[in-house]
Amino acid sequence: MRTILFLMSMLLSIGGYASQQYEVKGKVTDATSKLALSGVVVTNVQTNERKSTDRDGNYQIQVTTGKTTLEFSYLGYITQRVEVKRKGKVDVAMVQDNPTLDEVVVMGYGRVAKKNTANMMTASAALASQTQGLYIRGGYIPDQNQESYQKIKENKFINPMKEPLSTFAADVDAASYSNVRRFINAGSLPDKDAVRVEEMINYFQYQVAGPKNGEPVNIVTELTKAPWNNAHQLMRVTLKAKDISTDKLKASNLVFLIDVSGSMMGPGRLPLVKSSLKMLVDQLRDIDRVAIVTYAGSAGVKLESTSGGQKMKIKTAIDELEAGGSTAGAAGIKKAYEIARQNLVKGGNNRVILASDGDFNVGESSDESMEELIGKESKSGVFLTVLGYGMGNLKDSKMEILADKGHGNYAYIDNISEARKAMVTEFGGTLFTVAKDVKIQVEFNPNYVQAYRLVGYENRLLEAEDFNNDQKMGGDMGVGHVVTALYEIVPVGVNSTMVGTVDPLKYQQNSTKNIAVKGNGELATVKFRYKEPDGDKSKLQQQVVQAKVTDLNKVSEDLRFATAVAELGMLLRDSDFKQQANFDSLIARAKTAKGADDEGYRAEFIRMAENARDLSKTKM
Repeated sequence: MRTILFLMSMLLSIGGYASQQYEVKGKVTDATSKLALSGVVVTNVQTNERKSTDRDGNYQIQVTTGKTTLEFSYLGYITQRVEVKRKGKVDVAMVQDNPTLDEVVVMGYGRVAKKNTANMMTASAALASQTQGLYIRGGYIPDQNQESYQKIKENKFINPMKEPLSTFAADVDAASYSNVRRFINAGSLPDKDAVRVEEMINYFQYQVAGPKNGEPVNIVTELTKAPWNNAHQLMRVTLKAKDISTDKLKASNLVFLIDVSGSMMGPGRLPLVKSSLKMLVDQLRDIDRVAIVTYAGSAGVKLESTSGGQKMKIKTAIDELEAGGSTAGAAGIKKAYEIARQNLVKGGNNRVILASDGDFNVGESSDESMEELIGKESKSGVFLTVLGYGMGNLKDSKMEILADKGHGNYAYIDNISEARKAMVTEFGGTLFTVAKDVKIQVEFNPNYVQAYRLVGYENRLLEAEDFNNDQKMGGDMGVGHVVTALYEIVPVGVNSTMVGTVDPLKYQQNSTKNIAVKGNGELATVKFRYKEPDGDKSKLQQQVVQAKVTDLNKVSEDLRFATAVAELGMLLRDSDFKQQANFDSLIARAKTAKGADDEGYRAEFIRMAENARDLSKTKM
């Protein structure tokens, strides 16, 4: 009897053991150079779970004891399958799909003589340690430390008795969101300065009523409780630009300015640029015109201004583009604006569309000089759209400056789906401006507001007097675009650690007594100014926000979803103001506020937030 019980116990133990899950870790490298490979897709063949290697080539994935097979796939390399066999660590060396390398291009150093040798990858590893990224025909060895981001100093809580006005330029850039997604999909958390919360919020379209009475923009506000601190309030300010059907859009005079330097040779660069721009070409009409300017060591005209009806001619010119050489971005910009001015359509949509990783290393290249150049060129009536591509070398700080100074927008294209979003789904909003120099100014009533904080927009802040100064630039809004801003508010009477204190003033009167304000119940007044696309004088609209708080579960789906996006942004930034923010809460809220989601962008956000949550646990 004891023998039978013992055998049953052993069988149960073995069965339980066979069904247990555990974590497998490892590192993926190039078999020849021994360099780490970032972005390799690791798939559990049994469960179809997928993970990606991080910047250092590391990965971790759940497997089940027993027979488990992992598949490793990466562009330009032979896909491998490895049986785990109860191992806790599995390192993989991947072999290039085509070991014969025709040509090596070193960024910033020009071309190296052609050599046919299978051993060139070994030599390239030595070169990579001395250069800022190595590009090989058929493959790319990235230097992951060359990306640059503008430092962000987060907005703090402000006492309205001292500063009652909050002023900033409305902006619809959404590049930060897709860049953050690229980091997370590759298995790593983003650089905190790559996370611009307002751009994450504005990546999504929201259901807002359009303007009436011929106005180009409508304003909508809501007030609820802050989900990361129930004692605080959250105020939504949303601007909605008017919708215009494609057949009624003004004629376009476009210049594609395409970076074909060596830094655009890697995966996700020039090939993706070509696919993106061909999608855009499909949206053009006969009345539209396109020219193509390229730049590497120098600038050149690939295609003179051509009717949008000649799609095959335009696409053929795009297909013929090849990458190689250094990056004379300033020369390219000057040439593109010159051609745009030559073909200027009065009252039309005149725009340069720049596609690059932003790595300018020949001629004027500093942020300051590029800012001055674009600011000067933008006065010609030609707008600028900036499309960022690539990883490991992305100069985000430069790209953002160019878009801001060029009366335009900035999008980061990390995959073909994002290209479709920018070029097809949001075609009008990306390329057709309906209101420029849009500025928002909010005056808070100290009878109700103890302190306020603008969530994001740190690099869009303006001085209070800039609001009425038509010489000061604001943001720009395209057809159908929506701009959303969130303010976190500490109500009067709430004891909050977020509100700092100072000693009483010695040499002037301390303003501690609230001033009676006409119109009791007004929390704030929201004002915004804008100019017509070809106008020089701004127009003013305003709206009062009542101090009536609506429960979070009763506000619009849009606001609830936007709070989830903002909360994720604060967590990814490890914000000093995240308070009780947590992944599980924002994920649950996003799921209930997903709505129709025809394009699947909100569902994608939920998956991204879940991945970020899991990645954050590994960093603890």
